[in-house]
Amino acid sequence: MFVTKTGETSVHVKELTLLSKSLRPLPIVKEADGQTFDAVTDPEFKYRQRYADLIINPAVKETFIKRTKLINSIREYLNEKGALEVDTPVLQSIPGGAAARPFTTHHNALDIPLYLRIANELYLKRLIVGGFDWVYEFSRNFRNEGMDRTHNPEFTILEFYTAYKDYFWMMETTEQLLEKAALDVCGTTDVQVGGNILSFKAPFKRISIFDAIQEHTGIDVSKMNEEQLRSVCRQLNIHVDNTMGKGKLIDVIFGEKCEDNYLQPTFIIDYPVEMSPLTKKHRDKHGLVERFELMINGKEIANAYSELNDPIDQRERFEEQIKLMERGDDEAMFIDYDFLRALEYGMPPTSGIGFGIDRLCMLLTNNPSIQDVLLFPQMRPEQRQEAEQEHS
Repeated sequence: MFVTKTGETSVHVKELTLLSKSLRPLPIVKEADGQTFDAVTDPEFKYRQRYADLIINPAVKETFIKRTKLINSIREYLNEKGALEVDTPVLQSIPGGAAARPFTTHHNALDIPLYLRIANELYLKRLIVGGFDWVYEFSRNFRNEGMDRTHNPEFTILEFYTAYKDYFWMMETTEQLLEKAALDVCGTTDVQVGGNILSFKAPFKRISIFDAIQEHTGIDVSKMNEEQLRSVCRQLNIHVDNTMGKGKLIDVIFGEKCEDNYLQPTFIIDYPVEMSPLTKKHRDKHGLVERFELMINGKEIANAYSELNDPIDQRERFEEQIKLMERGDDEAMFIDYDFLRALEYGMPPTSGIGFGIDRLCMLLTNNPSIQDVLLFPQMRPEQRQEAEQEHS
């Protein structure tokens, strides 16, 4: 080191070896009054050139460090409780376990169509049939649907299934898991999300979906048939079409008029049977099932059931889904005959859950868009001519 005549501290270079060619200058980062200003503010640039975003923005790098901490925290919790981590197929002959539109592909050697998985639920429940008491998987899932601030066609889900448990146990387990995750990632259970402080301290509020709809619309839809629900949708200025059955109509009413109101962690419980083809019927309430969705910051973060383990009832539910498919519902479930065969061997009472890891990461890192917590979010391909012009 030496000081120049102008007072600049400099490195006195005696020998220089080139390790890597840099043909592009990095955007210049400026700091003032503790704030960082840089050229990577355009979302198109940030998401398409994540490598540049990461190297000049420490806060972006910290987001992905926290994402890994989140996954490690959950894995640690499950492993300590005795759960077994497993892998299930990504390429599936039946896209089961969720109501979603799948991506399709083709297996050349077998000359058969295959689907990228929309969920791993039915395979994990096969393992419960096979004698495992508690299994989990962090799975990459794919749904051929729209893209927005909370949806990417490729996303990460945690699902786990536990024998001899129900959805009441699952609510308590979810509270414990998320409380631990918040502490491990943020150091506190009070987390800043946008302009709100969200508390991940157990216990969380619980309210039935029918009570939630009545609370926010003033309408009791609990005993309505399909035509009455359509009338309510028209009254509430909610767009519906003829492909929607009773379950989807209730779902769209809740999504349009209620969901955004649940900022603090809240369990929406006791769904109608038409909305939940894989869920056990409620032990006390006719026409309902033992299911909950966890809402945080106005979005669904987790979905859980007391799992349906009656093969006869399950077959009838699948057949109802086929009727919806014939009406044009492209999110209705296929019949998985092998899964039905597995149930016929006998599946013990089981509780299962699926967590949206990307959405949970958005909350614990205070990011408003799912693209901010995915290293390489899906984007429309660059036009080659534009890319070449930029290079030149």
